[in-house]
Amino acid sequence: MIGMSESTTAERYLSFGRSEAKGNSPAYAARCEEIAGDAAFLALLDGLPEPKRQPNLLFAAVRFLGGPVGGGLREWAAAHWGEVTAVMLARSTQTNEPGRCASLLPLLARLPQPLALIEVGASAGLCLFPDKYRYEYSGHPPFGPASPVTLACRTEGPLPQRMPDVAWRAGIDLNPIDITDLEQTRWLEALVWPEQHERLARLRAALDLARAEPRPLIVRGDLNEHVEELVARAPSGATTVVFHSAVLWYLAREDRERFARTMRRLPARWISNEAEPGREGFTLALDGEPVARTGPHGQFLEWL
Repeated sequence: MIGMSESTTAERYLSFGRSEAKGNSPAYAARCEEIAGDAAFLALLDGLPEPKRQPNLLFAAVRFLGGPVGGGLREWAAAHWGEVTAVMLARSTQTNEPGRCASLLPLLARLPQPLALIEVGASAGLCLFPDKYRYEYSGHPPFGPASPVTLACRTEGPLPQRMPDVAWRAGIDLNPIDITDLEQTRWLEALVWPEQHERLARLRAALDLARAEPRPLIVRGDLNEHVEELVARAPSGATTVVFHSAVLWYLAREDRERFARTMRRLPARWISNEAEPGREGFTLALDGEPVARTGPHGQFLEWL
């Protein structure tokens, strides 16, 4: 996997616009093309620490402050650059997409039950409730409990025959989202792309569901510093599963490699659902072995 530091800011915006935003957010795809060709605006971005130049972070900060997503975004952001950079420096891209549970569920269901779930990069912890959502896999009857959250996924091939039995839930995040804090959840909403109204409604429903459930244990800190500790705290008699989606791309190469070494020696199953440069969608892997291609928001699952 190529680290972000190995691309220029212009290349990063072009890559994001053409591989991630294309087909998902016409507004963001267009803004990325404009920014990549605007030397003055790129200079503003290059004044930020390298990890803080992410397209998602910029666009969410502008929306969080009430700015536009249309063609005037650059002009508005430049005119309010002090406010925009304050948000970008204080916050991070903590997109919490419960739709990804539709990709994770088939792997979770096939493991020995019950499960002790540990999510690294947990954000608000919404993906720690895969057993609380209802699923609609293409060509199959709805699956799972009655729920205010229904997740649709296009797929062919094997599907779960049972819901996972989750005995324990925990997570790690550098800055966990407090779902009872409306300002923090407003930031989560700003991270949803502007055309994706259904996704926004799903996020709000998942937040309501999570507020009604016992709160999982969420540890504040670096995943490499805390994952072993949490695995040790998982209850005996349960299959411990460490999982993550769209997290490793934000780590430096040496931190990704350290995490992989740790996961190979821990007494836990490891599910990763991560992007790869130059490829559409995510790669879903079990214990380091790729098993499927998935949609970034759980919209499709293609078994390898």
